[in-house]
Amino acid sequence: MFWNQLKNELLKMFARKRTYIGFGAFVAVEFIILALLQLPKAKKAFVELLTKNGYGFEEYYSGITMAMLMILFTIFLLGGLYLSLVSGDVVAKEVEEGTMRMVLARPISRLRLLVIKWLACVVYTFALILFIGVTSLLAGVIYRGGLGKLFIFAPQEGIFGLFDTGEALWRFGRGMFFLALVTQVVSTMGFMFSCFNMKPAAATILTLSVMFVDFVVRNMPYFQDIQKYFITYHTAGWVRTFHDIVPWWSIGESLVYLAALNLTFFIIGAMRFCTRDFKS
Repeated sequence: MFWNQLKNELLKMFARKRTYIGFGAFVAVEFIILALLQLPKAKKAFVELLTKNGYGFEEYYSGITMAMLMILFTIFLLGGLYLSLVSGDVVAKEVEEGTMRMVLARPISRLRLLVIKWLACVVYTFALILFIGVTSLLAGVIYRGGLGKLFIFAPQEGIFGLFDTGEALWRFGRGMFFLALVTQVVSTMGFMFSCFNMKPAAATILTLSVMFVDFVVRNMPYFQDIQKYFITYHTAGWVRTFHDIVPWWSIGESLVYLAALNLTFFIIGAMRFCTRDFKS
């Protein structure tokens, strides 16, 4: 019964039009970025970055490099937006429409219902990140006519990496897996706010507000010594998989920190939802 209920929850989630907004938006952004990269000034900046470090432009201006560029510069804003949009909708929308009372009339505990809805958010998060990774790679390959070698530059994480095609593809796939893991915290936070007595839009806005405030404060120079207390420091753990020598201990710490946050958010949301009165 559990798997049937989860399947039905997923069918319900993916039957809503807003679930697909994130998929369409990322495709549109990918085309816009690739179009802008045709501009002479954009290419010149890329050439200067590579050539002044002694590397060839054509060799690393490749399909997989384009894919990484698109993901690095869009995932925080767009990924956070659409994950919080769907997760903030999953409980609050049914309450708003009045269907939650009918669901709770069935012989199923509130906690079981929440676990199913949270798992649906987890599946959606993995599906969106997989879609972003695959479409970015396809767009980059079509744009450049092949995979090529990978160049990744992430100064905040201290990464200036160059990888051959085989290693690049492996690291790209591994990075997408870790990206899906770390972004679960956004979905779970949105899910938590969705369990409170508020509109779906309010749950989405609160989730985005927390993430943006965390990001802004983290990037202020006065707080460099307490980086590890910020959520966005740990969500950037996926980028650290592109270090030449991967700091697995640091990445593991980030995953444990985020797992603890996920558990905390779920417990808070479940406690609030299980004590709510849906009769009035």
